[in-house]
Order: sequence, then structure tokens, then C-alpha cells
Amino acid sequence: MRAEALDPVLLRTFVAVADLGSFTAAAAAEGYTQSAVSRQVAALEDVCGVELFARGARGVRPTPAGEYLLPHARALLDRLADTARALDGLRRLDTGTLRLGAFATANAVLVPRALARFRARHPGVLPLLREGTTERLLPMLEAGDLDIALVSTHKVPSIAADGLVALLDDALLVALPSGHRLAARERVPLGELADEPWIVADDPAAIAALHARCEAAGFVPRTPLRVAEWISKLGLVAEGFGVTLVPALAASAMARDGVVLRAVASGRSRRAVYAAVGRHARRSPPVTAFLADLREVAAELGPGAERPRPEGGEPRPEGGEHRP
Repeated sequence: MRAEALDPVLLRTFVAVADLGSFTAAAAAEGYTQSAVSRQVAALEDVCGVELFARGARGVRPTPAGEYLLPHARALLDRLADTARALDGLRRLDTGTLRLGAFATANAVLVPRALARFRARHPGVLPLLREGTTERLLPMLEAGDLDIALVSTHKVPSIAADGLVALLDDALLVALPSGHRLAARERVPLGELADEPWIVADDPAAIAALHARCEAAGFVPRTPLRVAEWISKLGLVAEGFGVTLVPALAASAMARDGVVLRAVASGRSRRAVYAAVGRHARRSPPVTAFLADLREVAAELGPGAERPRPEGGEPRPEGGEHRP
């Protein structure tokens, strides 16, 4: 006998008859007619190939086969009820997981604030966070290893991915030693930093992105110091070893003595930040709720938190955003 032949409706009726000792009482308790209960019990007996009840003048009682089946039927119905409760919990965001990926500077302020807001509303949902570059996160999203990923156009002019939700345009700042000749300015043209050593991660994509910005300002940057960690980059800047670009998204988390952050006045000085949603997660209640928190925090982050624009410069239409 195949397991799927055990219809939960038939099992529930069987347990009700066994508990109440009467087809009539079971029919009243379950909202059926007596004939419907009789048909359901007969159908289960046909599936099992044995008699499940001994009929008598004072009602019915389980046969030995019925006594053997009864605890198994109760266990199956309990598991089904547990499953239904678990699914209800997922829908209500009482439980479950949120698998999130984000690039490093998004994890400085944007992601922690959004996660804190999400946790306050849905403490039963467990967030799982992975950090990586856009180039690493998108394949993880496509493979189903992440539900949502924060990605940016820092190293690429545009992102080819489905399910993009526009969050903000992030300005790029330049980190200068506090005693630098340009430190007193509010905005610094990249061209005036042509002779400075530039500090950049020792990564081909990061170096190419820096070269693209600097070449647009009319020079090729010298990059003798290549380090990836922001604490190391800013430590070198503070001691006067060079300058580096810092996303405004993380500026408040990168304040340190000996370093000033100034707006870039020329070149491609902004990057678009998006939330990319996995195809499998577009109806996920945790993802939908967390996207709302991300949007709220992105809108609160200040002047740099503008809506991303396509390459032509026109605002992205509202209808073009994905809403899971």
C-alpha cells in the first residue's frame, strides 16, 4: 500500500469514530451525515484491506487492526497539524530565515539599521548574512543560496539581473589626510589629485573601476599601495601615504582622526545601489518585509540617498521596479 493512499480526511473520521464509539456521534462532531461517515470508514477499510471496527447494538469499537492503526493515525494527523502551524508561522513571520548578502560598505550602516528594524518587528525570523562583492553575490542569488542581495554599480556601469529594486544613489567621497592642501575644500575635483598615490584593493575589478573614474578626470592613477580593508586604507591616509575613495553610504562608520572626507567634484562620482531578489524568493514574506525596511532606511540616510537613475540620467519609473 502506498503512503499517499492514506487520506487525512479518512484518518480524521476514523479517529473520531474510535474516540466517540459511534458513527452518529462522529458525524455530529465532524459536521458530516452518518452515511458520509460510514462511506469514509468503508473507504479506509478498503485501502487498508482489513475491518477497522466491530459493529454492535451499542455502537462500534476498533478491531485489533483498528487498535493497531489508531496511534499511527493520531501521529500522522498531529504531524499534519504541526506542518500547518509551521506554515502559518512562516506567513505571519513568527519563524523562518532571511538569507541576505551584501557588499562590505552596505554592511557598515544600511544593512545593520534595516536588520535592526526587521528584528524589532519579526524577532522569530533568523537573518543569515554573507558579505561579498556584487560579482560574487549575484551567482549565489541565481543558485538559490541567497534570498536577497545588496549590489552596486561600483565596479560595473550597469547590473544585468532580474528582480532589481532601486534603493539609492551613493555618492563617492575622497579620503584625504587632515593636513592635505585640499582638506579645507567642501568639494575636490579628481583632476587636482592626479599626482597623489591612490590606495585601492589589490583586485583587478577595483583597480579598473578606479582607473575609469580617474581617466574620466584626465589622468591615470598611481596605485603603489594596495590594501582591501577600510581600516587599513584609512590608516595609510591618516599618515599621509595617499588618498582613497570612500562611499558616502559608509562614511559615518569610517570617521577617524587624521582623515577628512570630501565630496568628489568631477568624474563618475556616484554608484547605484540595488536590492536583487532571487526568483525563488519573490513571494517570500521575510523578503517582502525586509525590502520595506531597506527602503525606509535608504530614504533616511541623507543627501546621498537618491533614487538610482539609468545611464541616460532620467529617473527610473516607479512601474519599472520589481515588487515581490
